[in-house]
Amino acid sequence: MKIERKEVLKVLENISAPGEGKNMIESGAVTNVMTFADEVVVDITINNPTLQARKKTETEITNIIHSKISEKAKVKVNIKVEAADKPTIKGKTIPGIKNIIAVASGKGGVGKSTVTANLAVTLAKMGFKVGLLDADIYGPSATIMFDVMEEKPLAVNIDGKSKMKPVENYGVKILSIGFFTQPNQAVIWRGPMASKALNQMIFDAAWGELDFLLLDLPPGTGDIHLSIMQSLPITGAVIVSTPQTVALADARKGVAMFQQENINVPVLGIIENMAYFTPEELPNNKYYIFGKEGAKHLAEDIKVPFLGELPLVQSIREAGDVGRPAAMQTATPLEEAFENLTKNVVQEVVSRNKSLPPTEAIKITTMAGCSTVNKK
Repeated sequence: MKIERKEVLKVLENISAPGEGKNMIESGAVTNVMTFADEVVVDITINNPTLQARKKTETEITNIIHSKISEKAKVKVNIKVEAADKPTIKGKTIPGIKNIIAVASGKGGVGKSTVTANLAVTLAKMGFKVGLLDADIYGPSATIMFDVMEEKPLAVNIDGKSKMKPVENYGVKILSIGFFTQPNQAVIWRGPMASKALNQMIFDAAWGELDFLLLDLPPGTGDIHLSIMQSLPITGAVIVSTPQTVALADARKGVAMFQQENINVPVLGIIENMAYFTPEELPNNKYYIFGKEGAKHLAEDIKVPFLGELPLVQSIREAGDVGRPAAMQTATPLEEAFENLTKNVVQEVVSRNKSLPPTEAIKITTMAGCSTVNKK
């Protein structure tokens, strides 16, 4: 049986490329179709660079040719990704902020907030303009780690509107729910109330010009995460994990959340915290208390960058507790470790911005008690 080219073009009118409203023929996604007896070659160009989009496109083309034309057809799909030169970002943006980086973890207790604080001060030491939004509504810690527990954001007038001025220390502008609660006060809020507080700290703040705004997200994958991604076009996400199997299982879920097709926030990489323990009296020894290179192997397995490892060191904890992040120390192995880590994050941001269009904020609707997520 010889397959005709016009047959293939006809059936491709029944499916559309990811992110396109029109079918593959109308949108111009199909650039060429060739047929050779029972073999079909389809060349297609799409704007969505994700692996999921490419796989979905290939599968849909293959399936429709098999079902509508011939089950025995040999189908080859050549996919080219061609992002728009000037994509339109829909949803809200914050003027003056160049990159928004979400720092997340699948579970609590892996040192996400500590890593975020040290990334922030290291970026500031490198000369970048940095802000940090403590979005961990139920467990804020930035006020402690930056020694600003007694501070309060002031009101300033910007273009006739009253805005919150972030508290600044170590060259980092900080906003946290911790500024507005007492140390012994628990935040007992439902999702909508927490989301409203976050929106106020994001959009009613005078952040000014920033090269990086770091978002310290709560652990897990829940309502706060969706609210943040609904509010902002996030440049990329960094996942923090320990090498422990339980932590890695949750870190994998964190990566999967950002990579979900309708969310599609680029994952810049994984950081392995508490990678090993070195006693002060045995500086050449490394003890892999939580397992060895687990986060590194996870990064390789799911094909995302491995950004580096940080040791389990008492001074990191002590520095955070007294409000002076460990990366502030000079000429120490810790300073070098945080510098290398931060350089890797910056390099991934640069590569991401060169190769991918800006991320869009997502639109969230609720139907029959279930959340559905779509791009705006």
